[in-house]
Amino acid sequence: MTIEQIFIFGLLGAVLVMLVWGKIRYDLVAFGALIIAVLGGAISAEAAFEGFGHEATIIVALVLVISRAMINAGAVELIAQYVVSASRPLPLHITIMSVTGAALSAVINNVAAIVILMSLDMEAAKKASRSPSLSLMPLSYATIFGGMITLIGTPSNIVIAQFRERALGEPYGMFDFAPVGLVCAAVGIAFVATIGWRLIPQRTERTRPNMTESDLFIAEARVPEKSSAIGKTPADLYELGDEHDVTILGIVRRGKRLPGFAAATEMKKGDFLVLEGDPKSIEAFVGGAKLALTKQEKPEGITDKTMSLMEVIVPEGSRAIGRNAHEMRMRYRRGVSLLGISRNGKRFREQVEKLAIKQGDVLLLFGPVDLLNDAADWLGTLPLADRSHTVIQRRKAMLAIGIFIAAIASTVVGWVPLSIALAGVVALYAMANIVTPSDVYGSIEWPIIVLLGSLIPLGTAFEEAGGTELITEAIIGQTGGLPAWAILAIVMAVTMILSDFLNSIATALIAAPIGVGVAQSLGVSPDPFLMGVAVAGTCGLLTPIGHKNNAIIMGPGGYAFGDYWRLGAPLELMVIAVGVPTILFFWPL
Repeated sequence: MTIEQIFIFGLLGAVLVMLVWGKIRYDLVAFGALIIAVLGGAISAEAAFEGFGHEATIIVALVLVISRAMINAGAVELIAQYVVSASRPLPLHITIMSVTGAALSAVINNVAAIVILMSLDMEAAKKASRSPSLSLMPLSYATIFGGMITLIGTPSNIVIAQFRERALGEPYGMFDFAPVGLVCAAVGIAFVATIGWRLIPQRTERTRPNMTESDLFIAEARVPEKSSAIGKTPADLYELGDEHDVTILGIVRRGKRLPGFAAATEMKKGDFLVLEGDPKSIEAFVGGAKLALTKQEKPEGITDKTMSLMEVIVPEGSRAIGRNAHEMRMRYRRGVSLLGISRNGKRFREQVEKLAIKQGDVLLLFGPVDLLNDAADWLGTLPLADRSHTVIQRRKAMLAIGIFIAAIASTVVGWVPLSIALAGVVALYAMANIVTPSDVYGSIEWPIIVLLGSLIPLGTAFEEAGGTELITEAIIGQTGGLPAWAILAIVMAVTMILSDFLNSIATALIAAPIGVGVAQSLGVSPDPFLMGVAVAGTCGLLTPIGHKNNAIIMGPGGYAFGDYWRLGAPLELMVIAVGVPTILFFWPL
């Protein structure tokens, strides 16, 4: 080995150790290694930051923004409301949720998919009086499998597609991963829904916050013109209220609260339904019941500003103390409405807008994102950290879906590159106010971008120093005489071991050039080996650190570190057993 090879092997070895150790953030480890590589002469100063402008890095960032937009527009909620039910048998529930999770993961980031569906799955588990641990792990694995299906389903597929362009002259297309990914996903979902969930120990959820009465708001939602709620009674909406943990307390009509709970009173246009619940639950209920959060009669338009909910506390000295929202003319002066009030769990019969505000109250403000902070300052209130909630723009769901489908279609037919098509999607979403500028920057996981931007030059340096050839020769030397399909299985197994302890992006950057090197040494097509790396590099199923989705469900599911191998080990073996013949069928040697 040359000095340069020793240096780059040692540096990458140190990076792997630090990533597995996990005590230092992975983006800092990768960026630090990049700087050391430049100082050590393995990477030129001119090439040091090329990874941050690499197409793979740009596509990953754009996919994350699009995932946020799909949530903001209610596109995901539109799908989820048809698939979640607590009354289904557990195997059927797991099947439906898993198929939904895999389908979503194919078109949005798989981390976004699990974040969205996890709360729905937990709510179904609560209503069915069972442990969420029985369904959360199957859901996590299903979203991981779904990411295998398309180019944008997981960042590692994007990395491998771009590596193929550099190595073979042409990248993979949007659906080149689909044949193999669909088969592996179908087999994996079938296993977890029938047998796999039985291997998971029942755990008690550890991290779900306890909702106390003092956390609940009394809020009002308007019955707008042409609402499907007109003619219905509050009792007709009790089941929907139970689904979203919202209590219906009554009706306000012409400024007066009707007696009792008005359970049998038919609602009319302009009535207000009095609700009790937490902000997210109230917002979801209002969307499901086809109600409105404001008195504004003008329908939501394409250029309307993104609306949000913000919780603020009323301290001593606030101008709001002793006054009500009607007197302060908040909507006209500041463009913000008082949607609800939380007062230590106390219920009251006054209209929210006409209730005198007291010190210590928590107010739920509703309005455009860029006006809420100004309104909070004007009131002399203090925003509560991490207690703002974007209001879903449900009328824009089909618009968001249509823009995305059009962009993907333009890529498939070859009109524009994927990166340009996705950039166009983000631009249109911003113009339609489906995402705000803060959403665009806030939805990008910058540690992932730093990791990717740092590791791409390191991977290039590793190849140029001859590291790939050395590892390839070692694999070929140890597997001499074995058929190509067996060597493919071994490469997939090694990649899976890496993926159980490393980020999938790091795994792809390390394993992709090795796969191509092994294929070239055998004199066969590199595509089966790149596909094998793509599938195996995504399957970090044995540990909670193997994939971010596994880490996300660890607390809510109450899982221990050693729980993952129970379902993950047979799944990984199954993926290799099914993946190898499937890959060779669609991508012959």
